[in-house]
Amino acid sequence: MTLLQTILAFAVVLGVLIVVHELGHYLVARWCGVKVLRFSVGMGKVVWSRRFGPDQTEWAVSILPLGGYVKMLDAREGDGMVISPEDTKREFTSQSVWRRIAIVAAGPIANFLLAILVFAALYVHGIPEPAPKLRAPAEQTAAYQAGLRGGERVLKVDGEAVHVWNELRWSLVQAVVDRKPALLEVAPSNDDGAVRTVVLPVAGVSTEELEGDFLGKLGLDVARPPPVLGKVVPDGAADRAGLKEGDLVLAIDGKAVPDGLALVETIRDAPERNLLVDLQRDGQPLTLRLTPERVEQDGQAIGRVKVEVSMMPEMVSEGVNPLAALVKGVVKTWDTSVMTLKMVGKMIVGEVSWKNVTGPITIADYAGQTARIGLVSYLSFIAFVSISLGVMNLLPIPVLDGGHLLYYAVEVLTGRPVSERVGAIAQRAGIGVLMTLMLVAVFNDINRLVS
Repeated sequence: MTLLQTILAFAVVLGVLIVVHELGHYLVARWCGVKVLRFSVGMGKVVWSRRFGPDQTEWAVSILPLGGYVKMLDAREGDGMVISPEDTKREFTSQSVWRRIAIVAAGPIANFLLAILVFAALYVHGIPEPAPKLRAPAEQTAAYQAGLRGGERVLKVDGEAVHVWNELRWSLVQAVVDRKPALLEVAPSNDDGAVRTVVLPVAGVSTEELEGDFLGKLGLDVARPPPVLGKVVPDGAADRAGLKEGDLVLAIDGKAVPDGLALVETIRDAPERNLLVDLQRDGQPLTLRLTPERVEQDGQAIGRVKVEVSMMPEMVSEGVNPLAALVKGVVKTWDTSVMTLKMVGKMIVGEVSWKNVTGPITIADYAGQTARIGLVSYLSFIAFVSISLGVMNLLPIPVLDGGHLLYYAVEVLTGRPVSERVGAIAQRAGIGVLMTLMLVAVFNDINRLVS
């Protein structure tokens, strides 16, 4: 069932992004008066098609799902096509260079517009996310060395306001990529202390670790609620030990238990061990002995006491008006695009590993994961992939939209189009570059899957 969900989630992502990208080309081509012969979702052999509209445009589905194209009336095709006199003005190469630029650029722009609209809709709706409140860090971490002790709420990172945990994470991703310390403006856990600025070094994190729990390596984790017990299951280890709903656990074997997550972790690590639990019940101190039951999970022995413990962090969900949401969507799309370009640039100069290149397998995996989490996460994922698709298509690689835009830029500067011979050589080189990138991406995908 999970595999089927992943495949369906990936198919929806791919289908939406391809259709939106090609619709950008199609709509602007029609607006410029260019005749469109075929609109295809997928590449290669056509497996289904229908013709619609005054031009009898062929709307098709092709056998290879990784891509799509809009085929316009083009005199360069040389496939024996005879262009009628009335269609001569509607042929692609006869258009002005600025119209050709508009048609080619419309695909990536459509991807950016989709991301902006998705983000704006999410901001209007309100995205429930953990607040940027910090859990107590381990002593050996960068966060502890910087003076963070837990309970602080992050207000700003490098001067930019932070409202939710994902914004904090994104700001620190930028700091890692830029290889500079992050300046965190934090409010104390109590209302009496003053707001202060903390310098958090991120040099210990490599760009390869950004896909994993790099915040954990820095010592940053979202704050969890106090270790107050919920429902106690009858005849479980907690019930036999005398624990009751509402008990506040203070310490286990003399070691303080700061929150619900710490309580769960301590019990999991102590199967069949006698634990001395210091707690507070109705304002009075109490000490009990607790022996977690031994349970096998994924080939590993863990402790379990059968009691509910809340680990849900403080959540923030605040919708904004449509105009403000649209502005935030534009800013989010711009920041993500700039970050993507930075990563590409650093990979080219060797500052970032090529292991960061991901392919269809990883995208499919993330599509399935976010779909299972919920609609908000899934839509956010679609927006991020749409931005990546837009940025990658604008790279000046022949075959891609960015390569064609490079040709047209040369034409604008020189007053004449790039020669067919140069174009043919560049096309072959571009195909070679794309094939190499695809091989690297698939290799990285398989390596992630195996490891």
